[in-house]
Amino acid sequence: MDNIFIRTILILIVLFLLAKVMGKKQISQLNIFDYIIGITMGSIGADISLDIEKDLLSGIISLMIYGFASALISFWSLKSITARRIFYGIPTVIMEKGKIIEGGLRKNKLNLNELQEEARSSGYFDLSEIDCAVMESTGKVSFLPKEENKPITKKDMKIKCNKEGLVANIIIDERVMFTNLKVMDKDEKWLKQQLKVLGYKSYKGILLATLDNNDKLLIYKKGVKANKSTVLE
Repeated sequence: MDNIFIRTILILIVLFLLAKVMGKKQISQLNIFDYIIGITMGSIGADISLDIEKDLLSGIISLMIYGFASALISFWSLKSITARRIFYGIPTVIMEKGKIIEGGLRKNKLNLNELQEEARSSGYFDLSEIDCAVMESTGKVSFLPKEENKPITKKDMKIKCNKEGLVANIIIDERVMFTNLKVMDKDEKWLKQQLKVLGYKSYKGILLATLDNNDKLLIYKKGVKANKSTVLE
């Protein structure tokens, strides 16, 4: 048992260090190559952690080879467009001028339901609002709305903008985040006063409260239920 514990801790340390070497992109934007490397390294790590008959040093060396190979290929891809296309792929157009490109869907193994799910995740519940859609090499779909469906900005309306900055969570699940409150240069007395104005006698019933640098306090209540709506298939 002690042996397994020590092996597991060592593997965790090695994987953590390799993740740092491979960079944040490995964690935040998994592409096909990163996915393969991540799965393989996870499998090797689990195997040599639990199987005490396998040589620990050989397993660590194997992990290091995978990790440094990934870092090397990432560096190579920064310098070479050809390498980038081979290892990470290229974006594919799946909608153009409001029309669905079936070849693009087939190439990315994406069906119509999945395209609609991606659109809804980006705030488009009607495909007719979309002018162009591109499947990125990371698997994320980027959407460009039609000109008439683009949101109006303050710049378009020539409205003077207030400076925006940090938005802090000052209440989470009925608990005050005193550190965040202090960062926003406020105290609990001020918070209670503001809540009283908004009709709250205590923190009970508050799921989340946020505060920006313009002193705008937003409250999200607990226990809000979804309305019955059309089932999405």
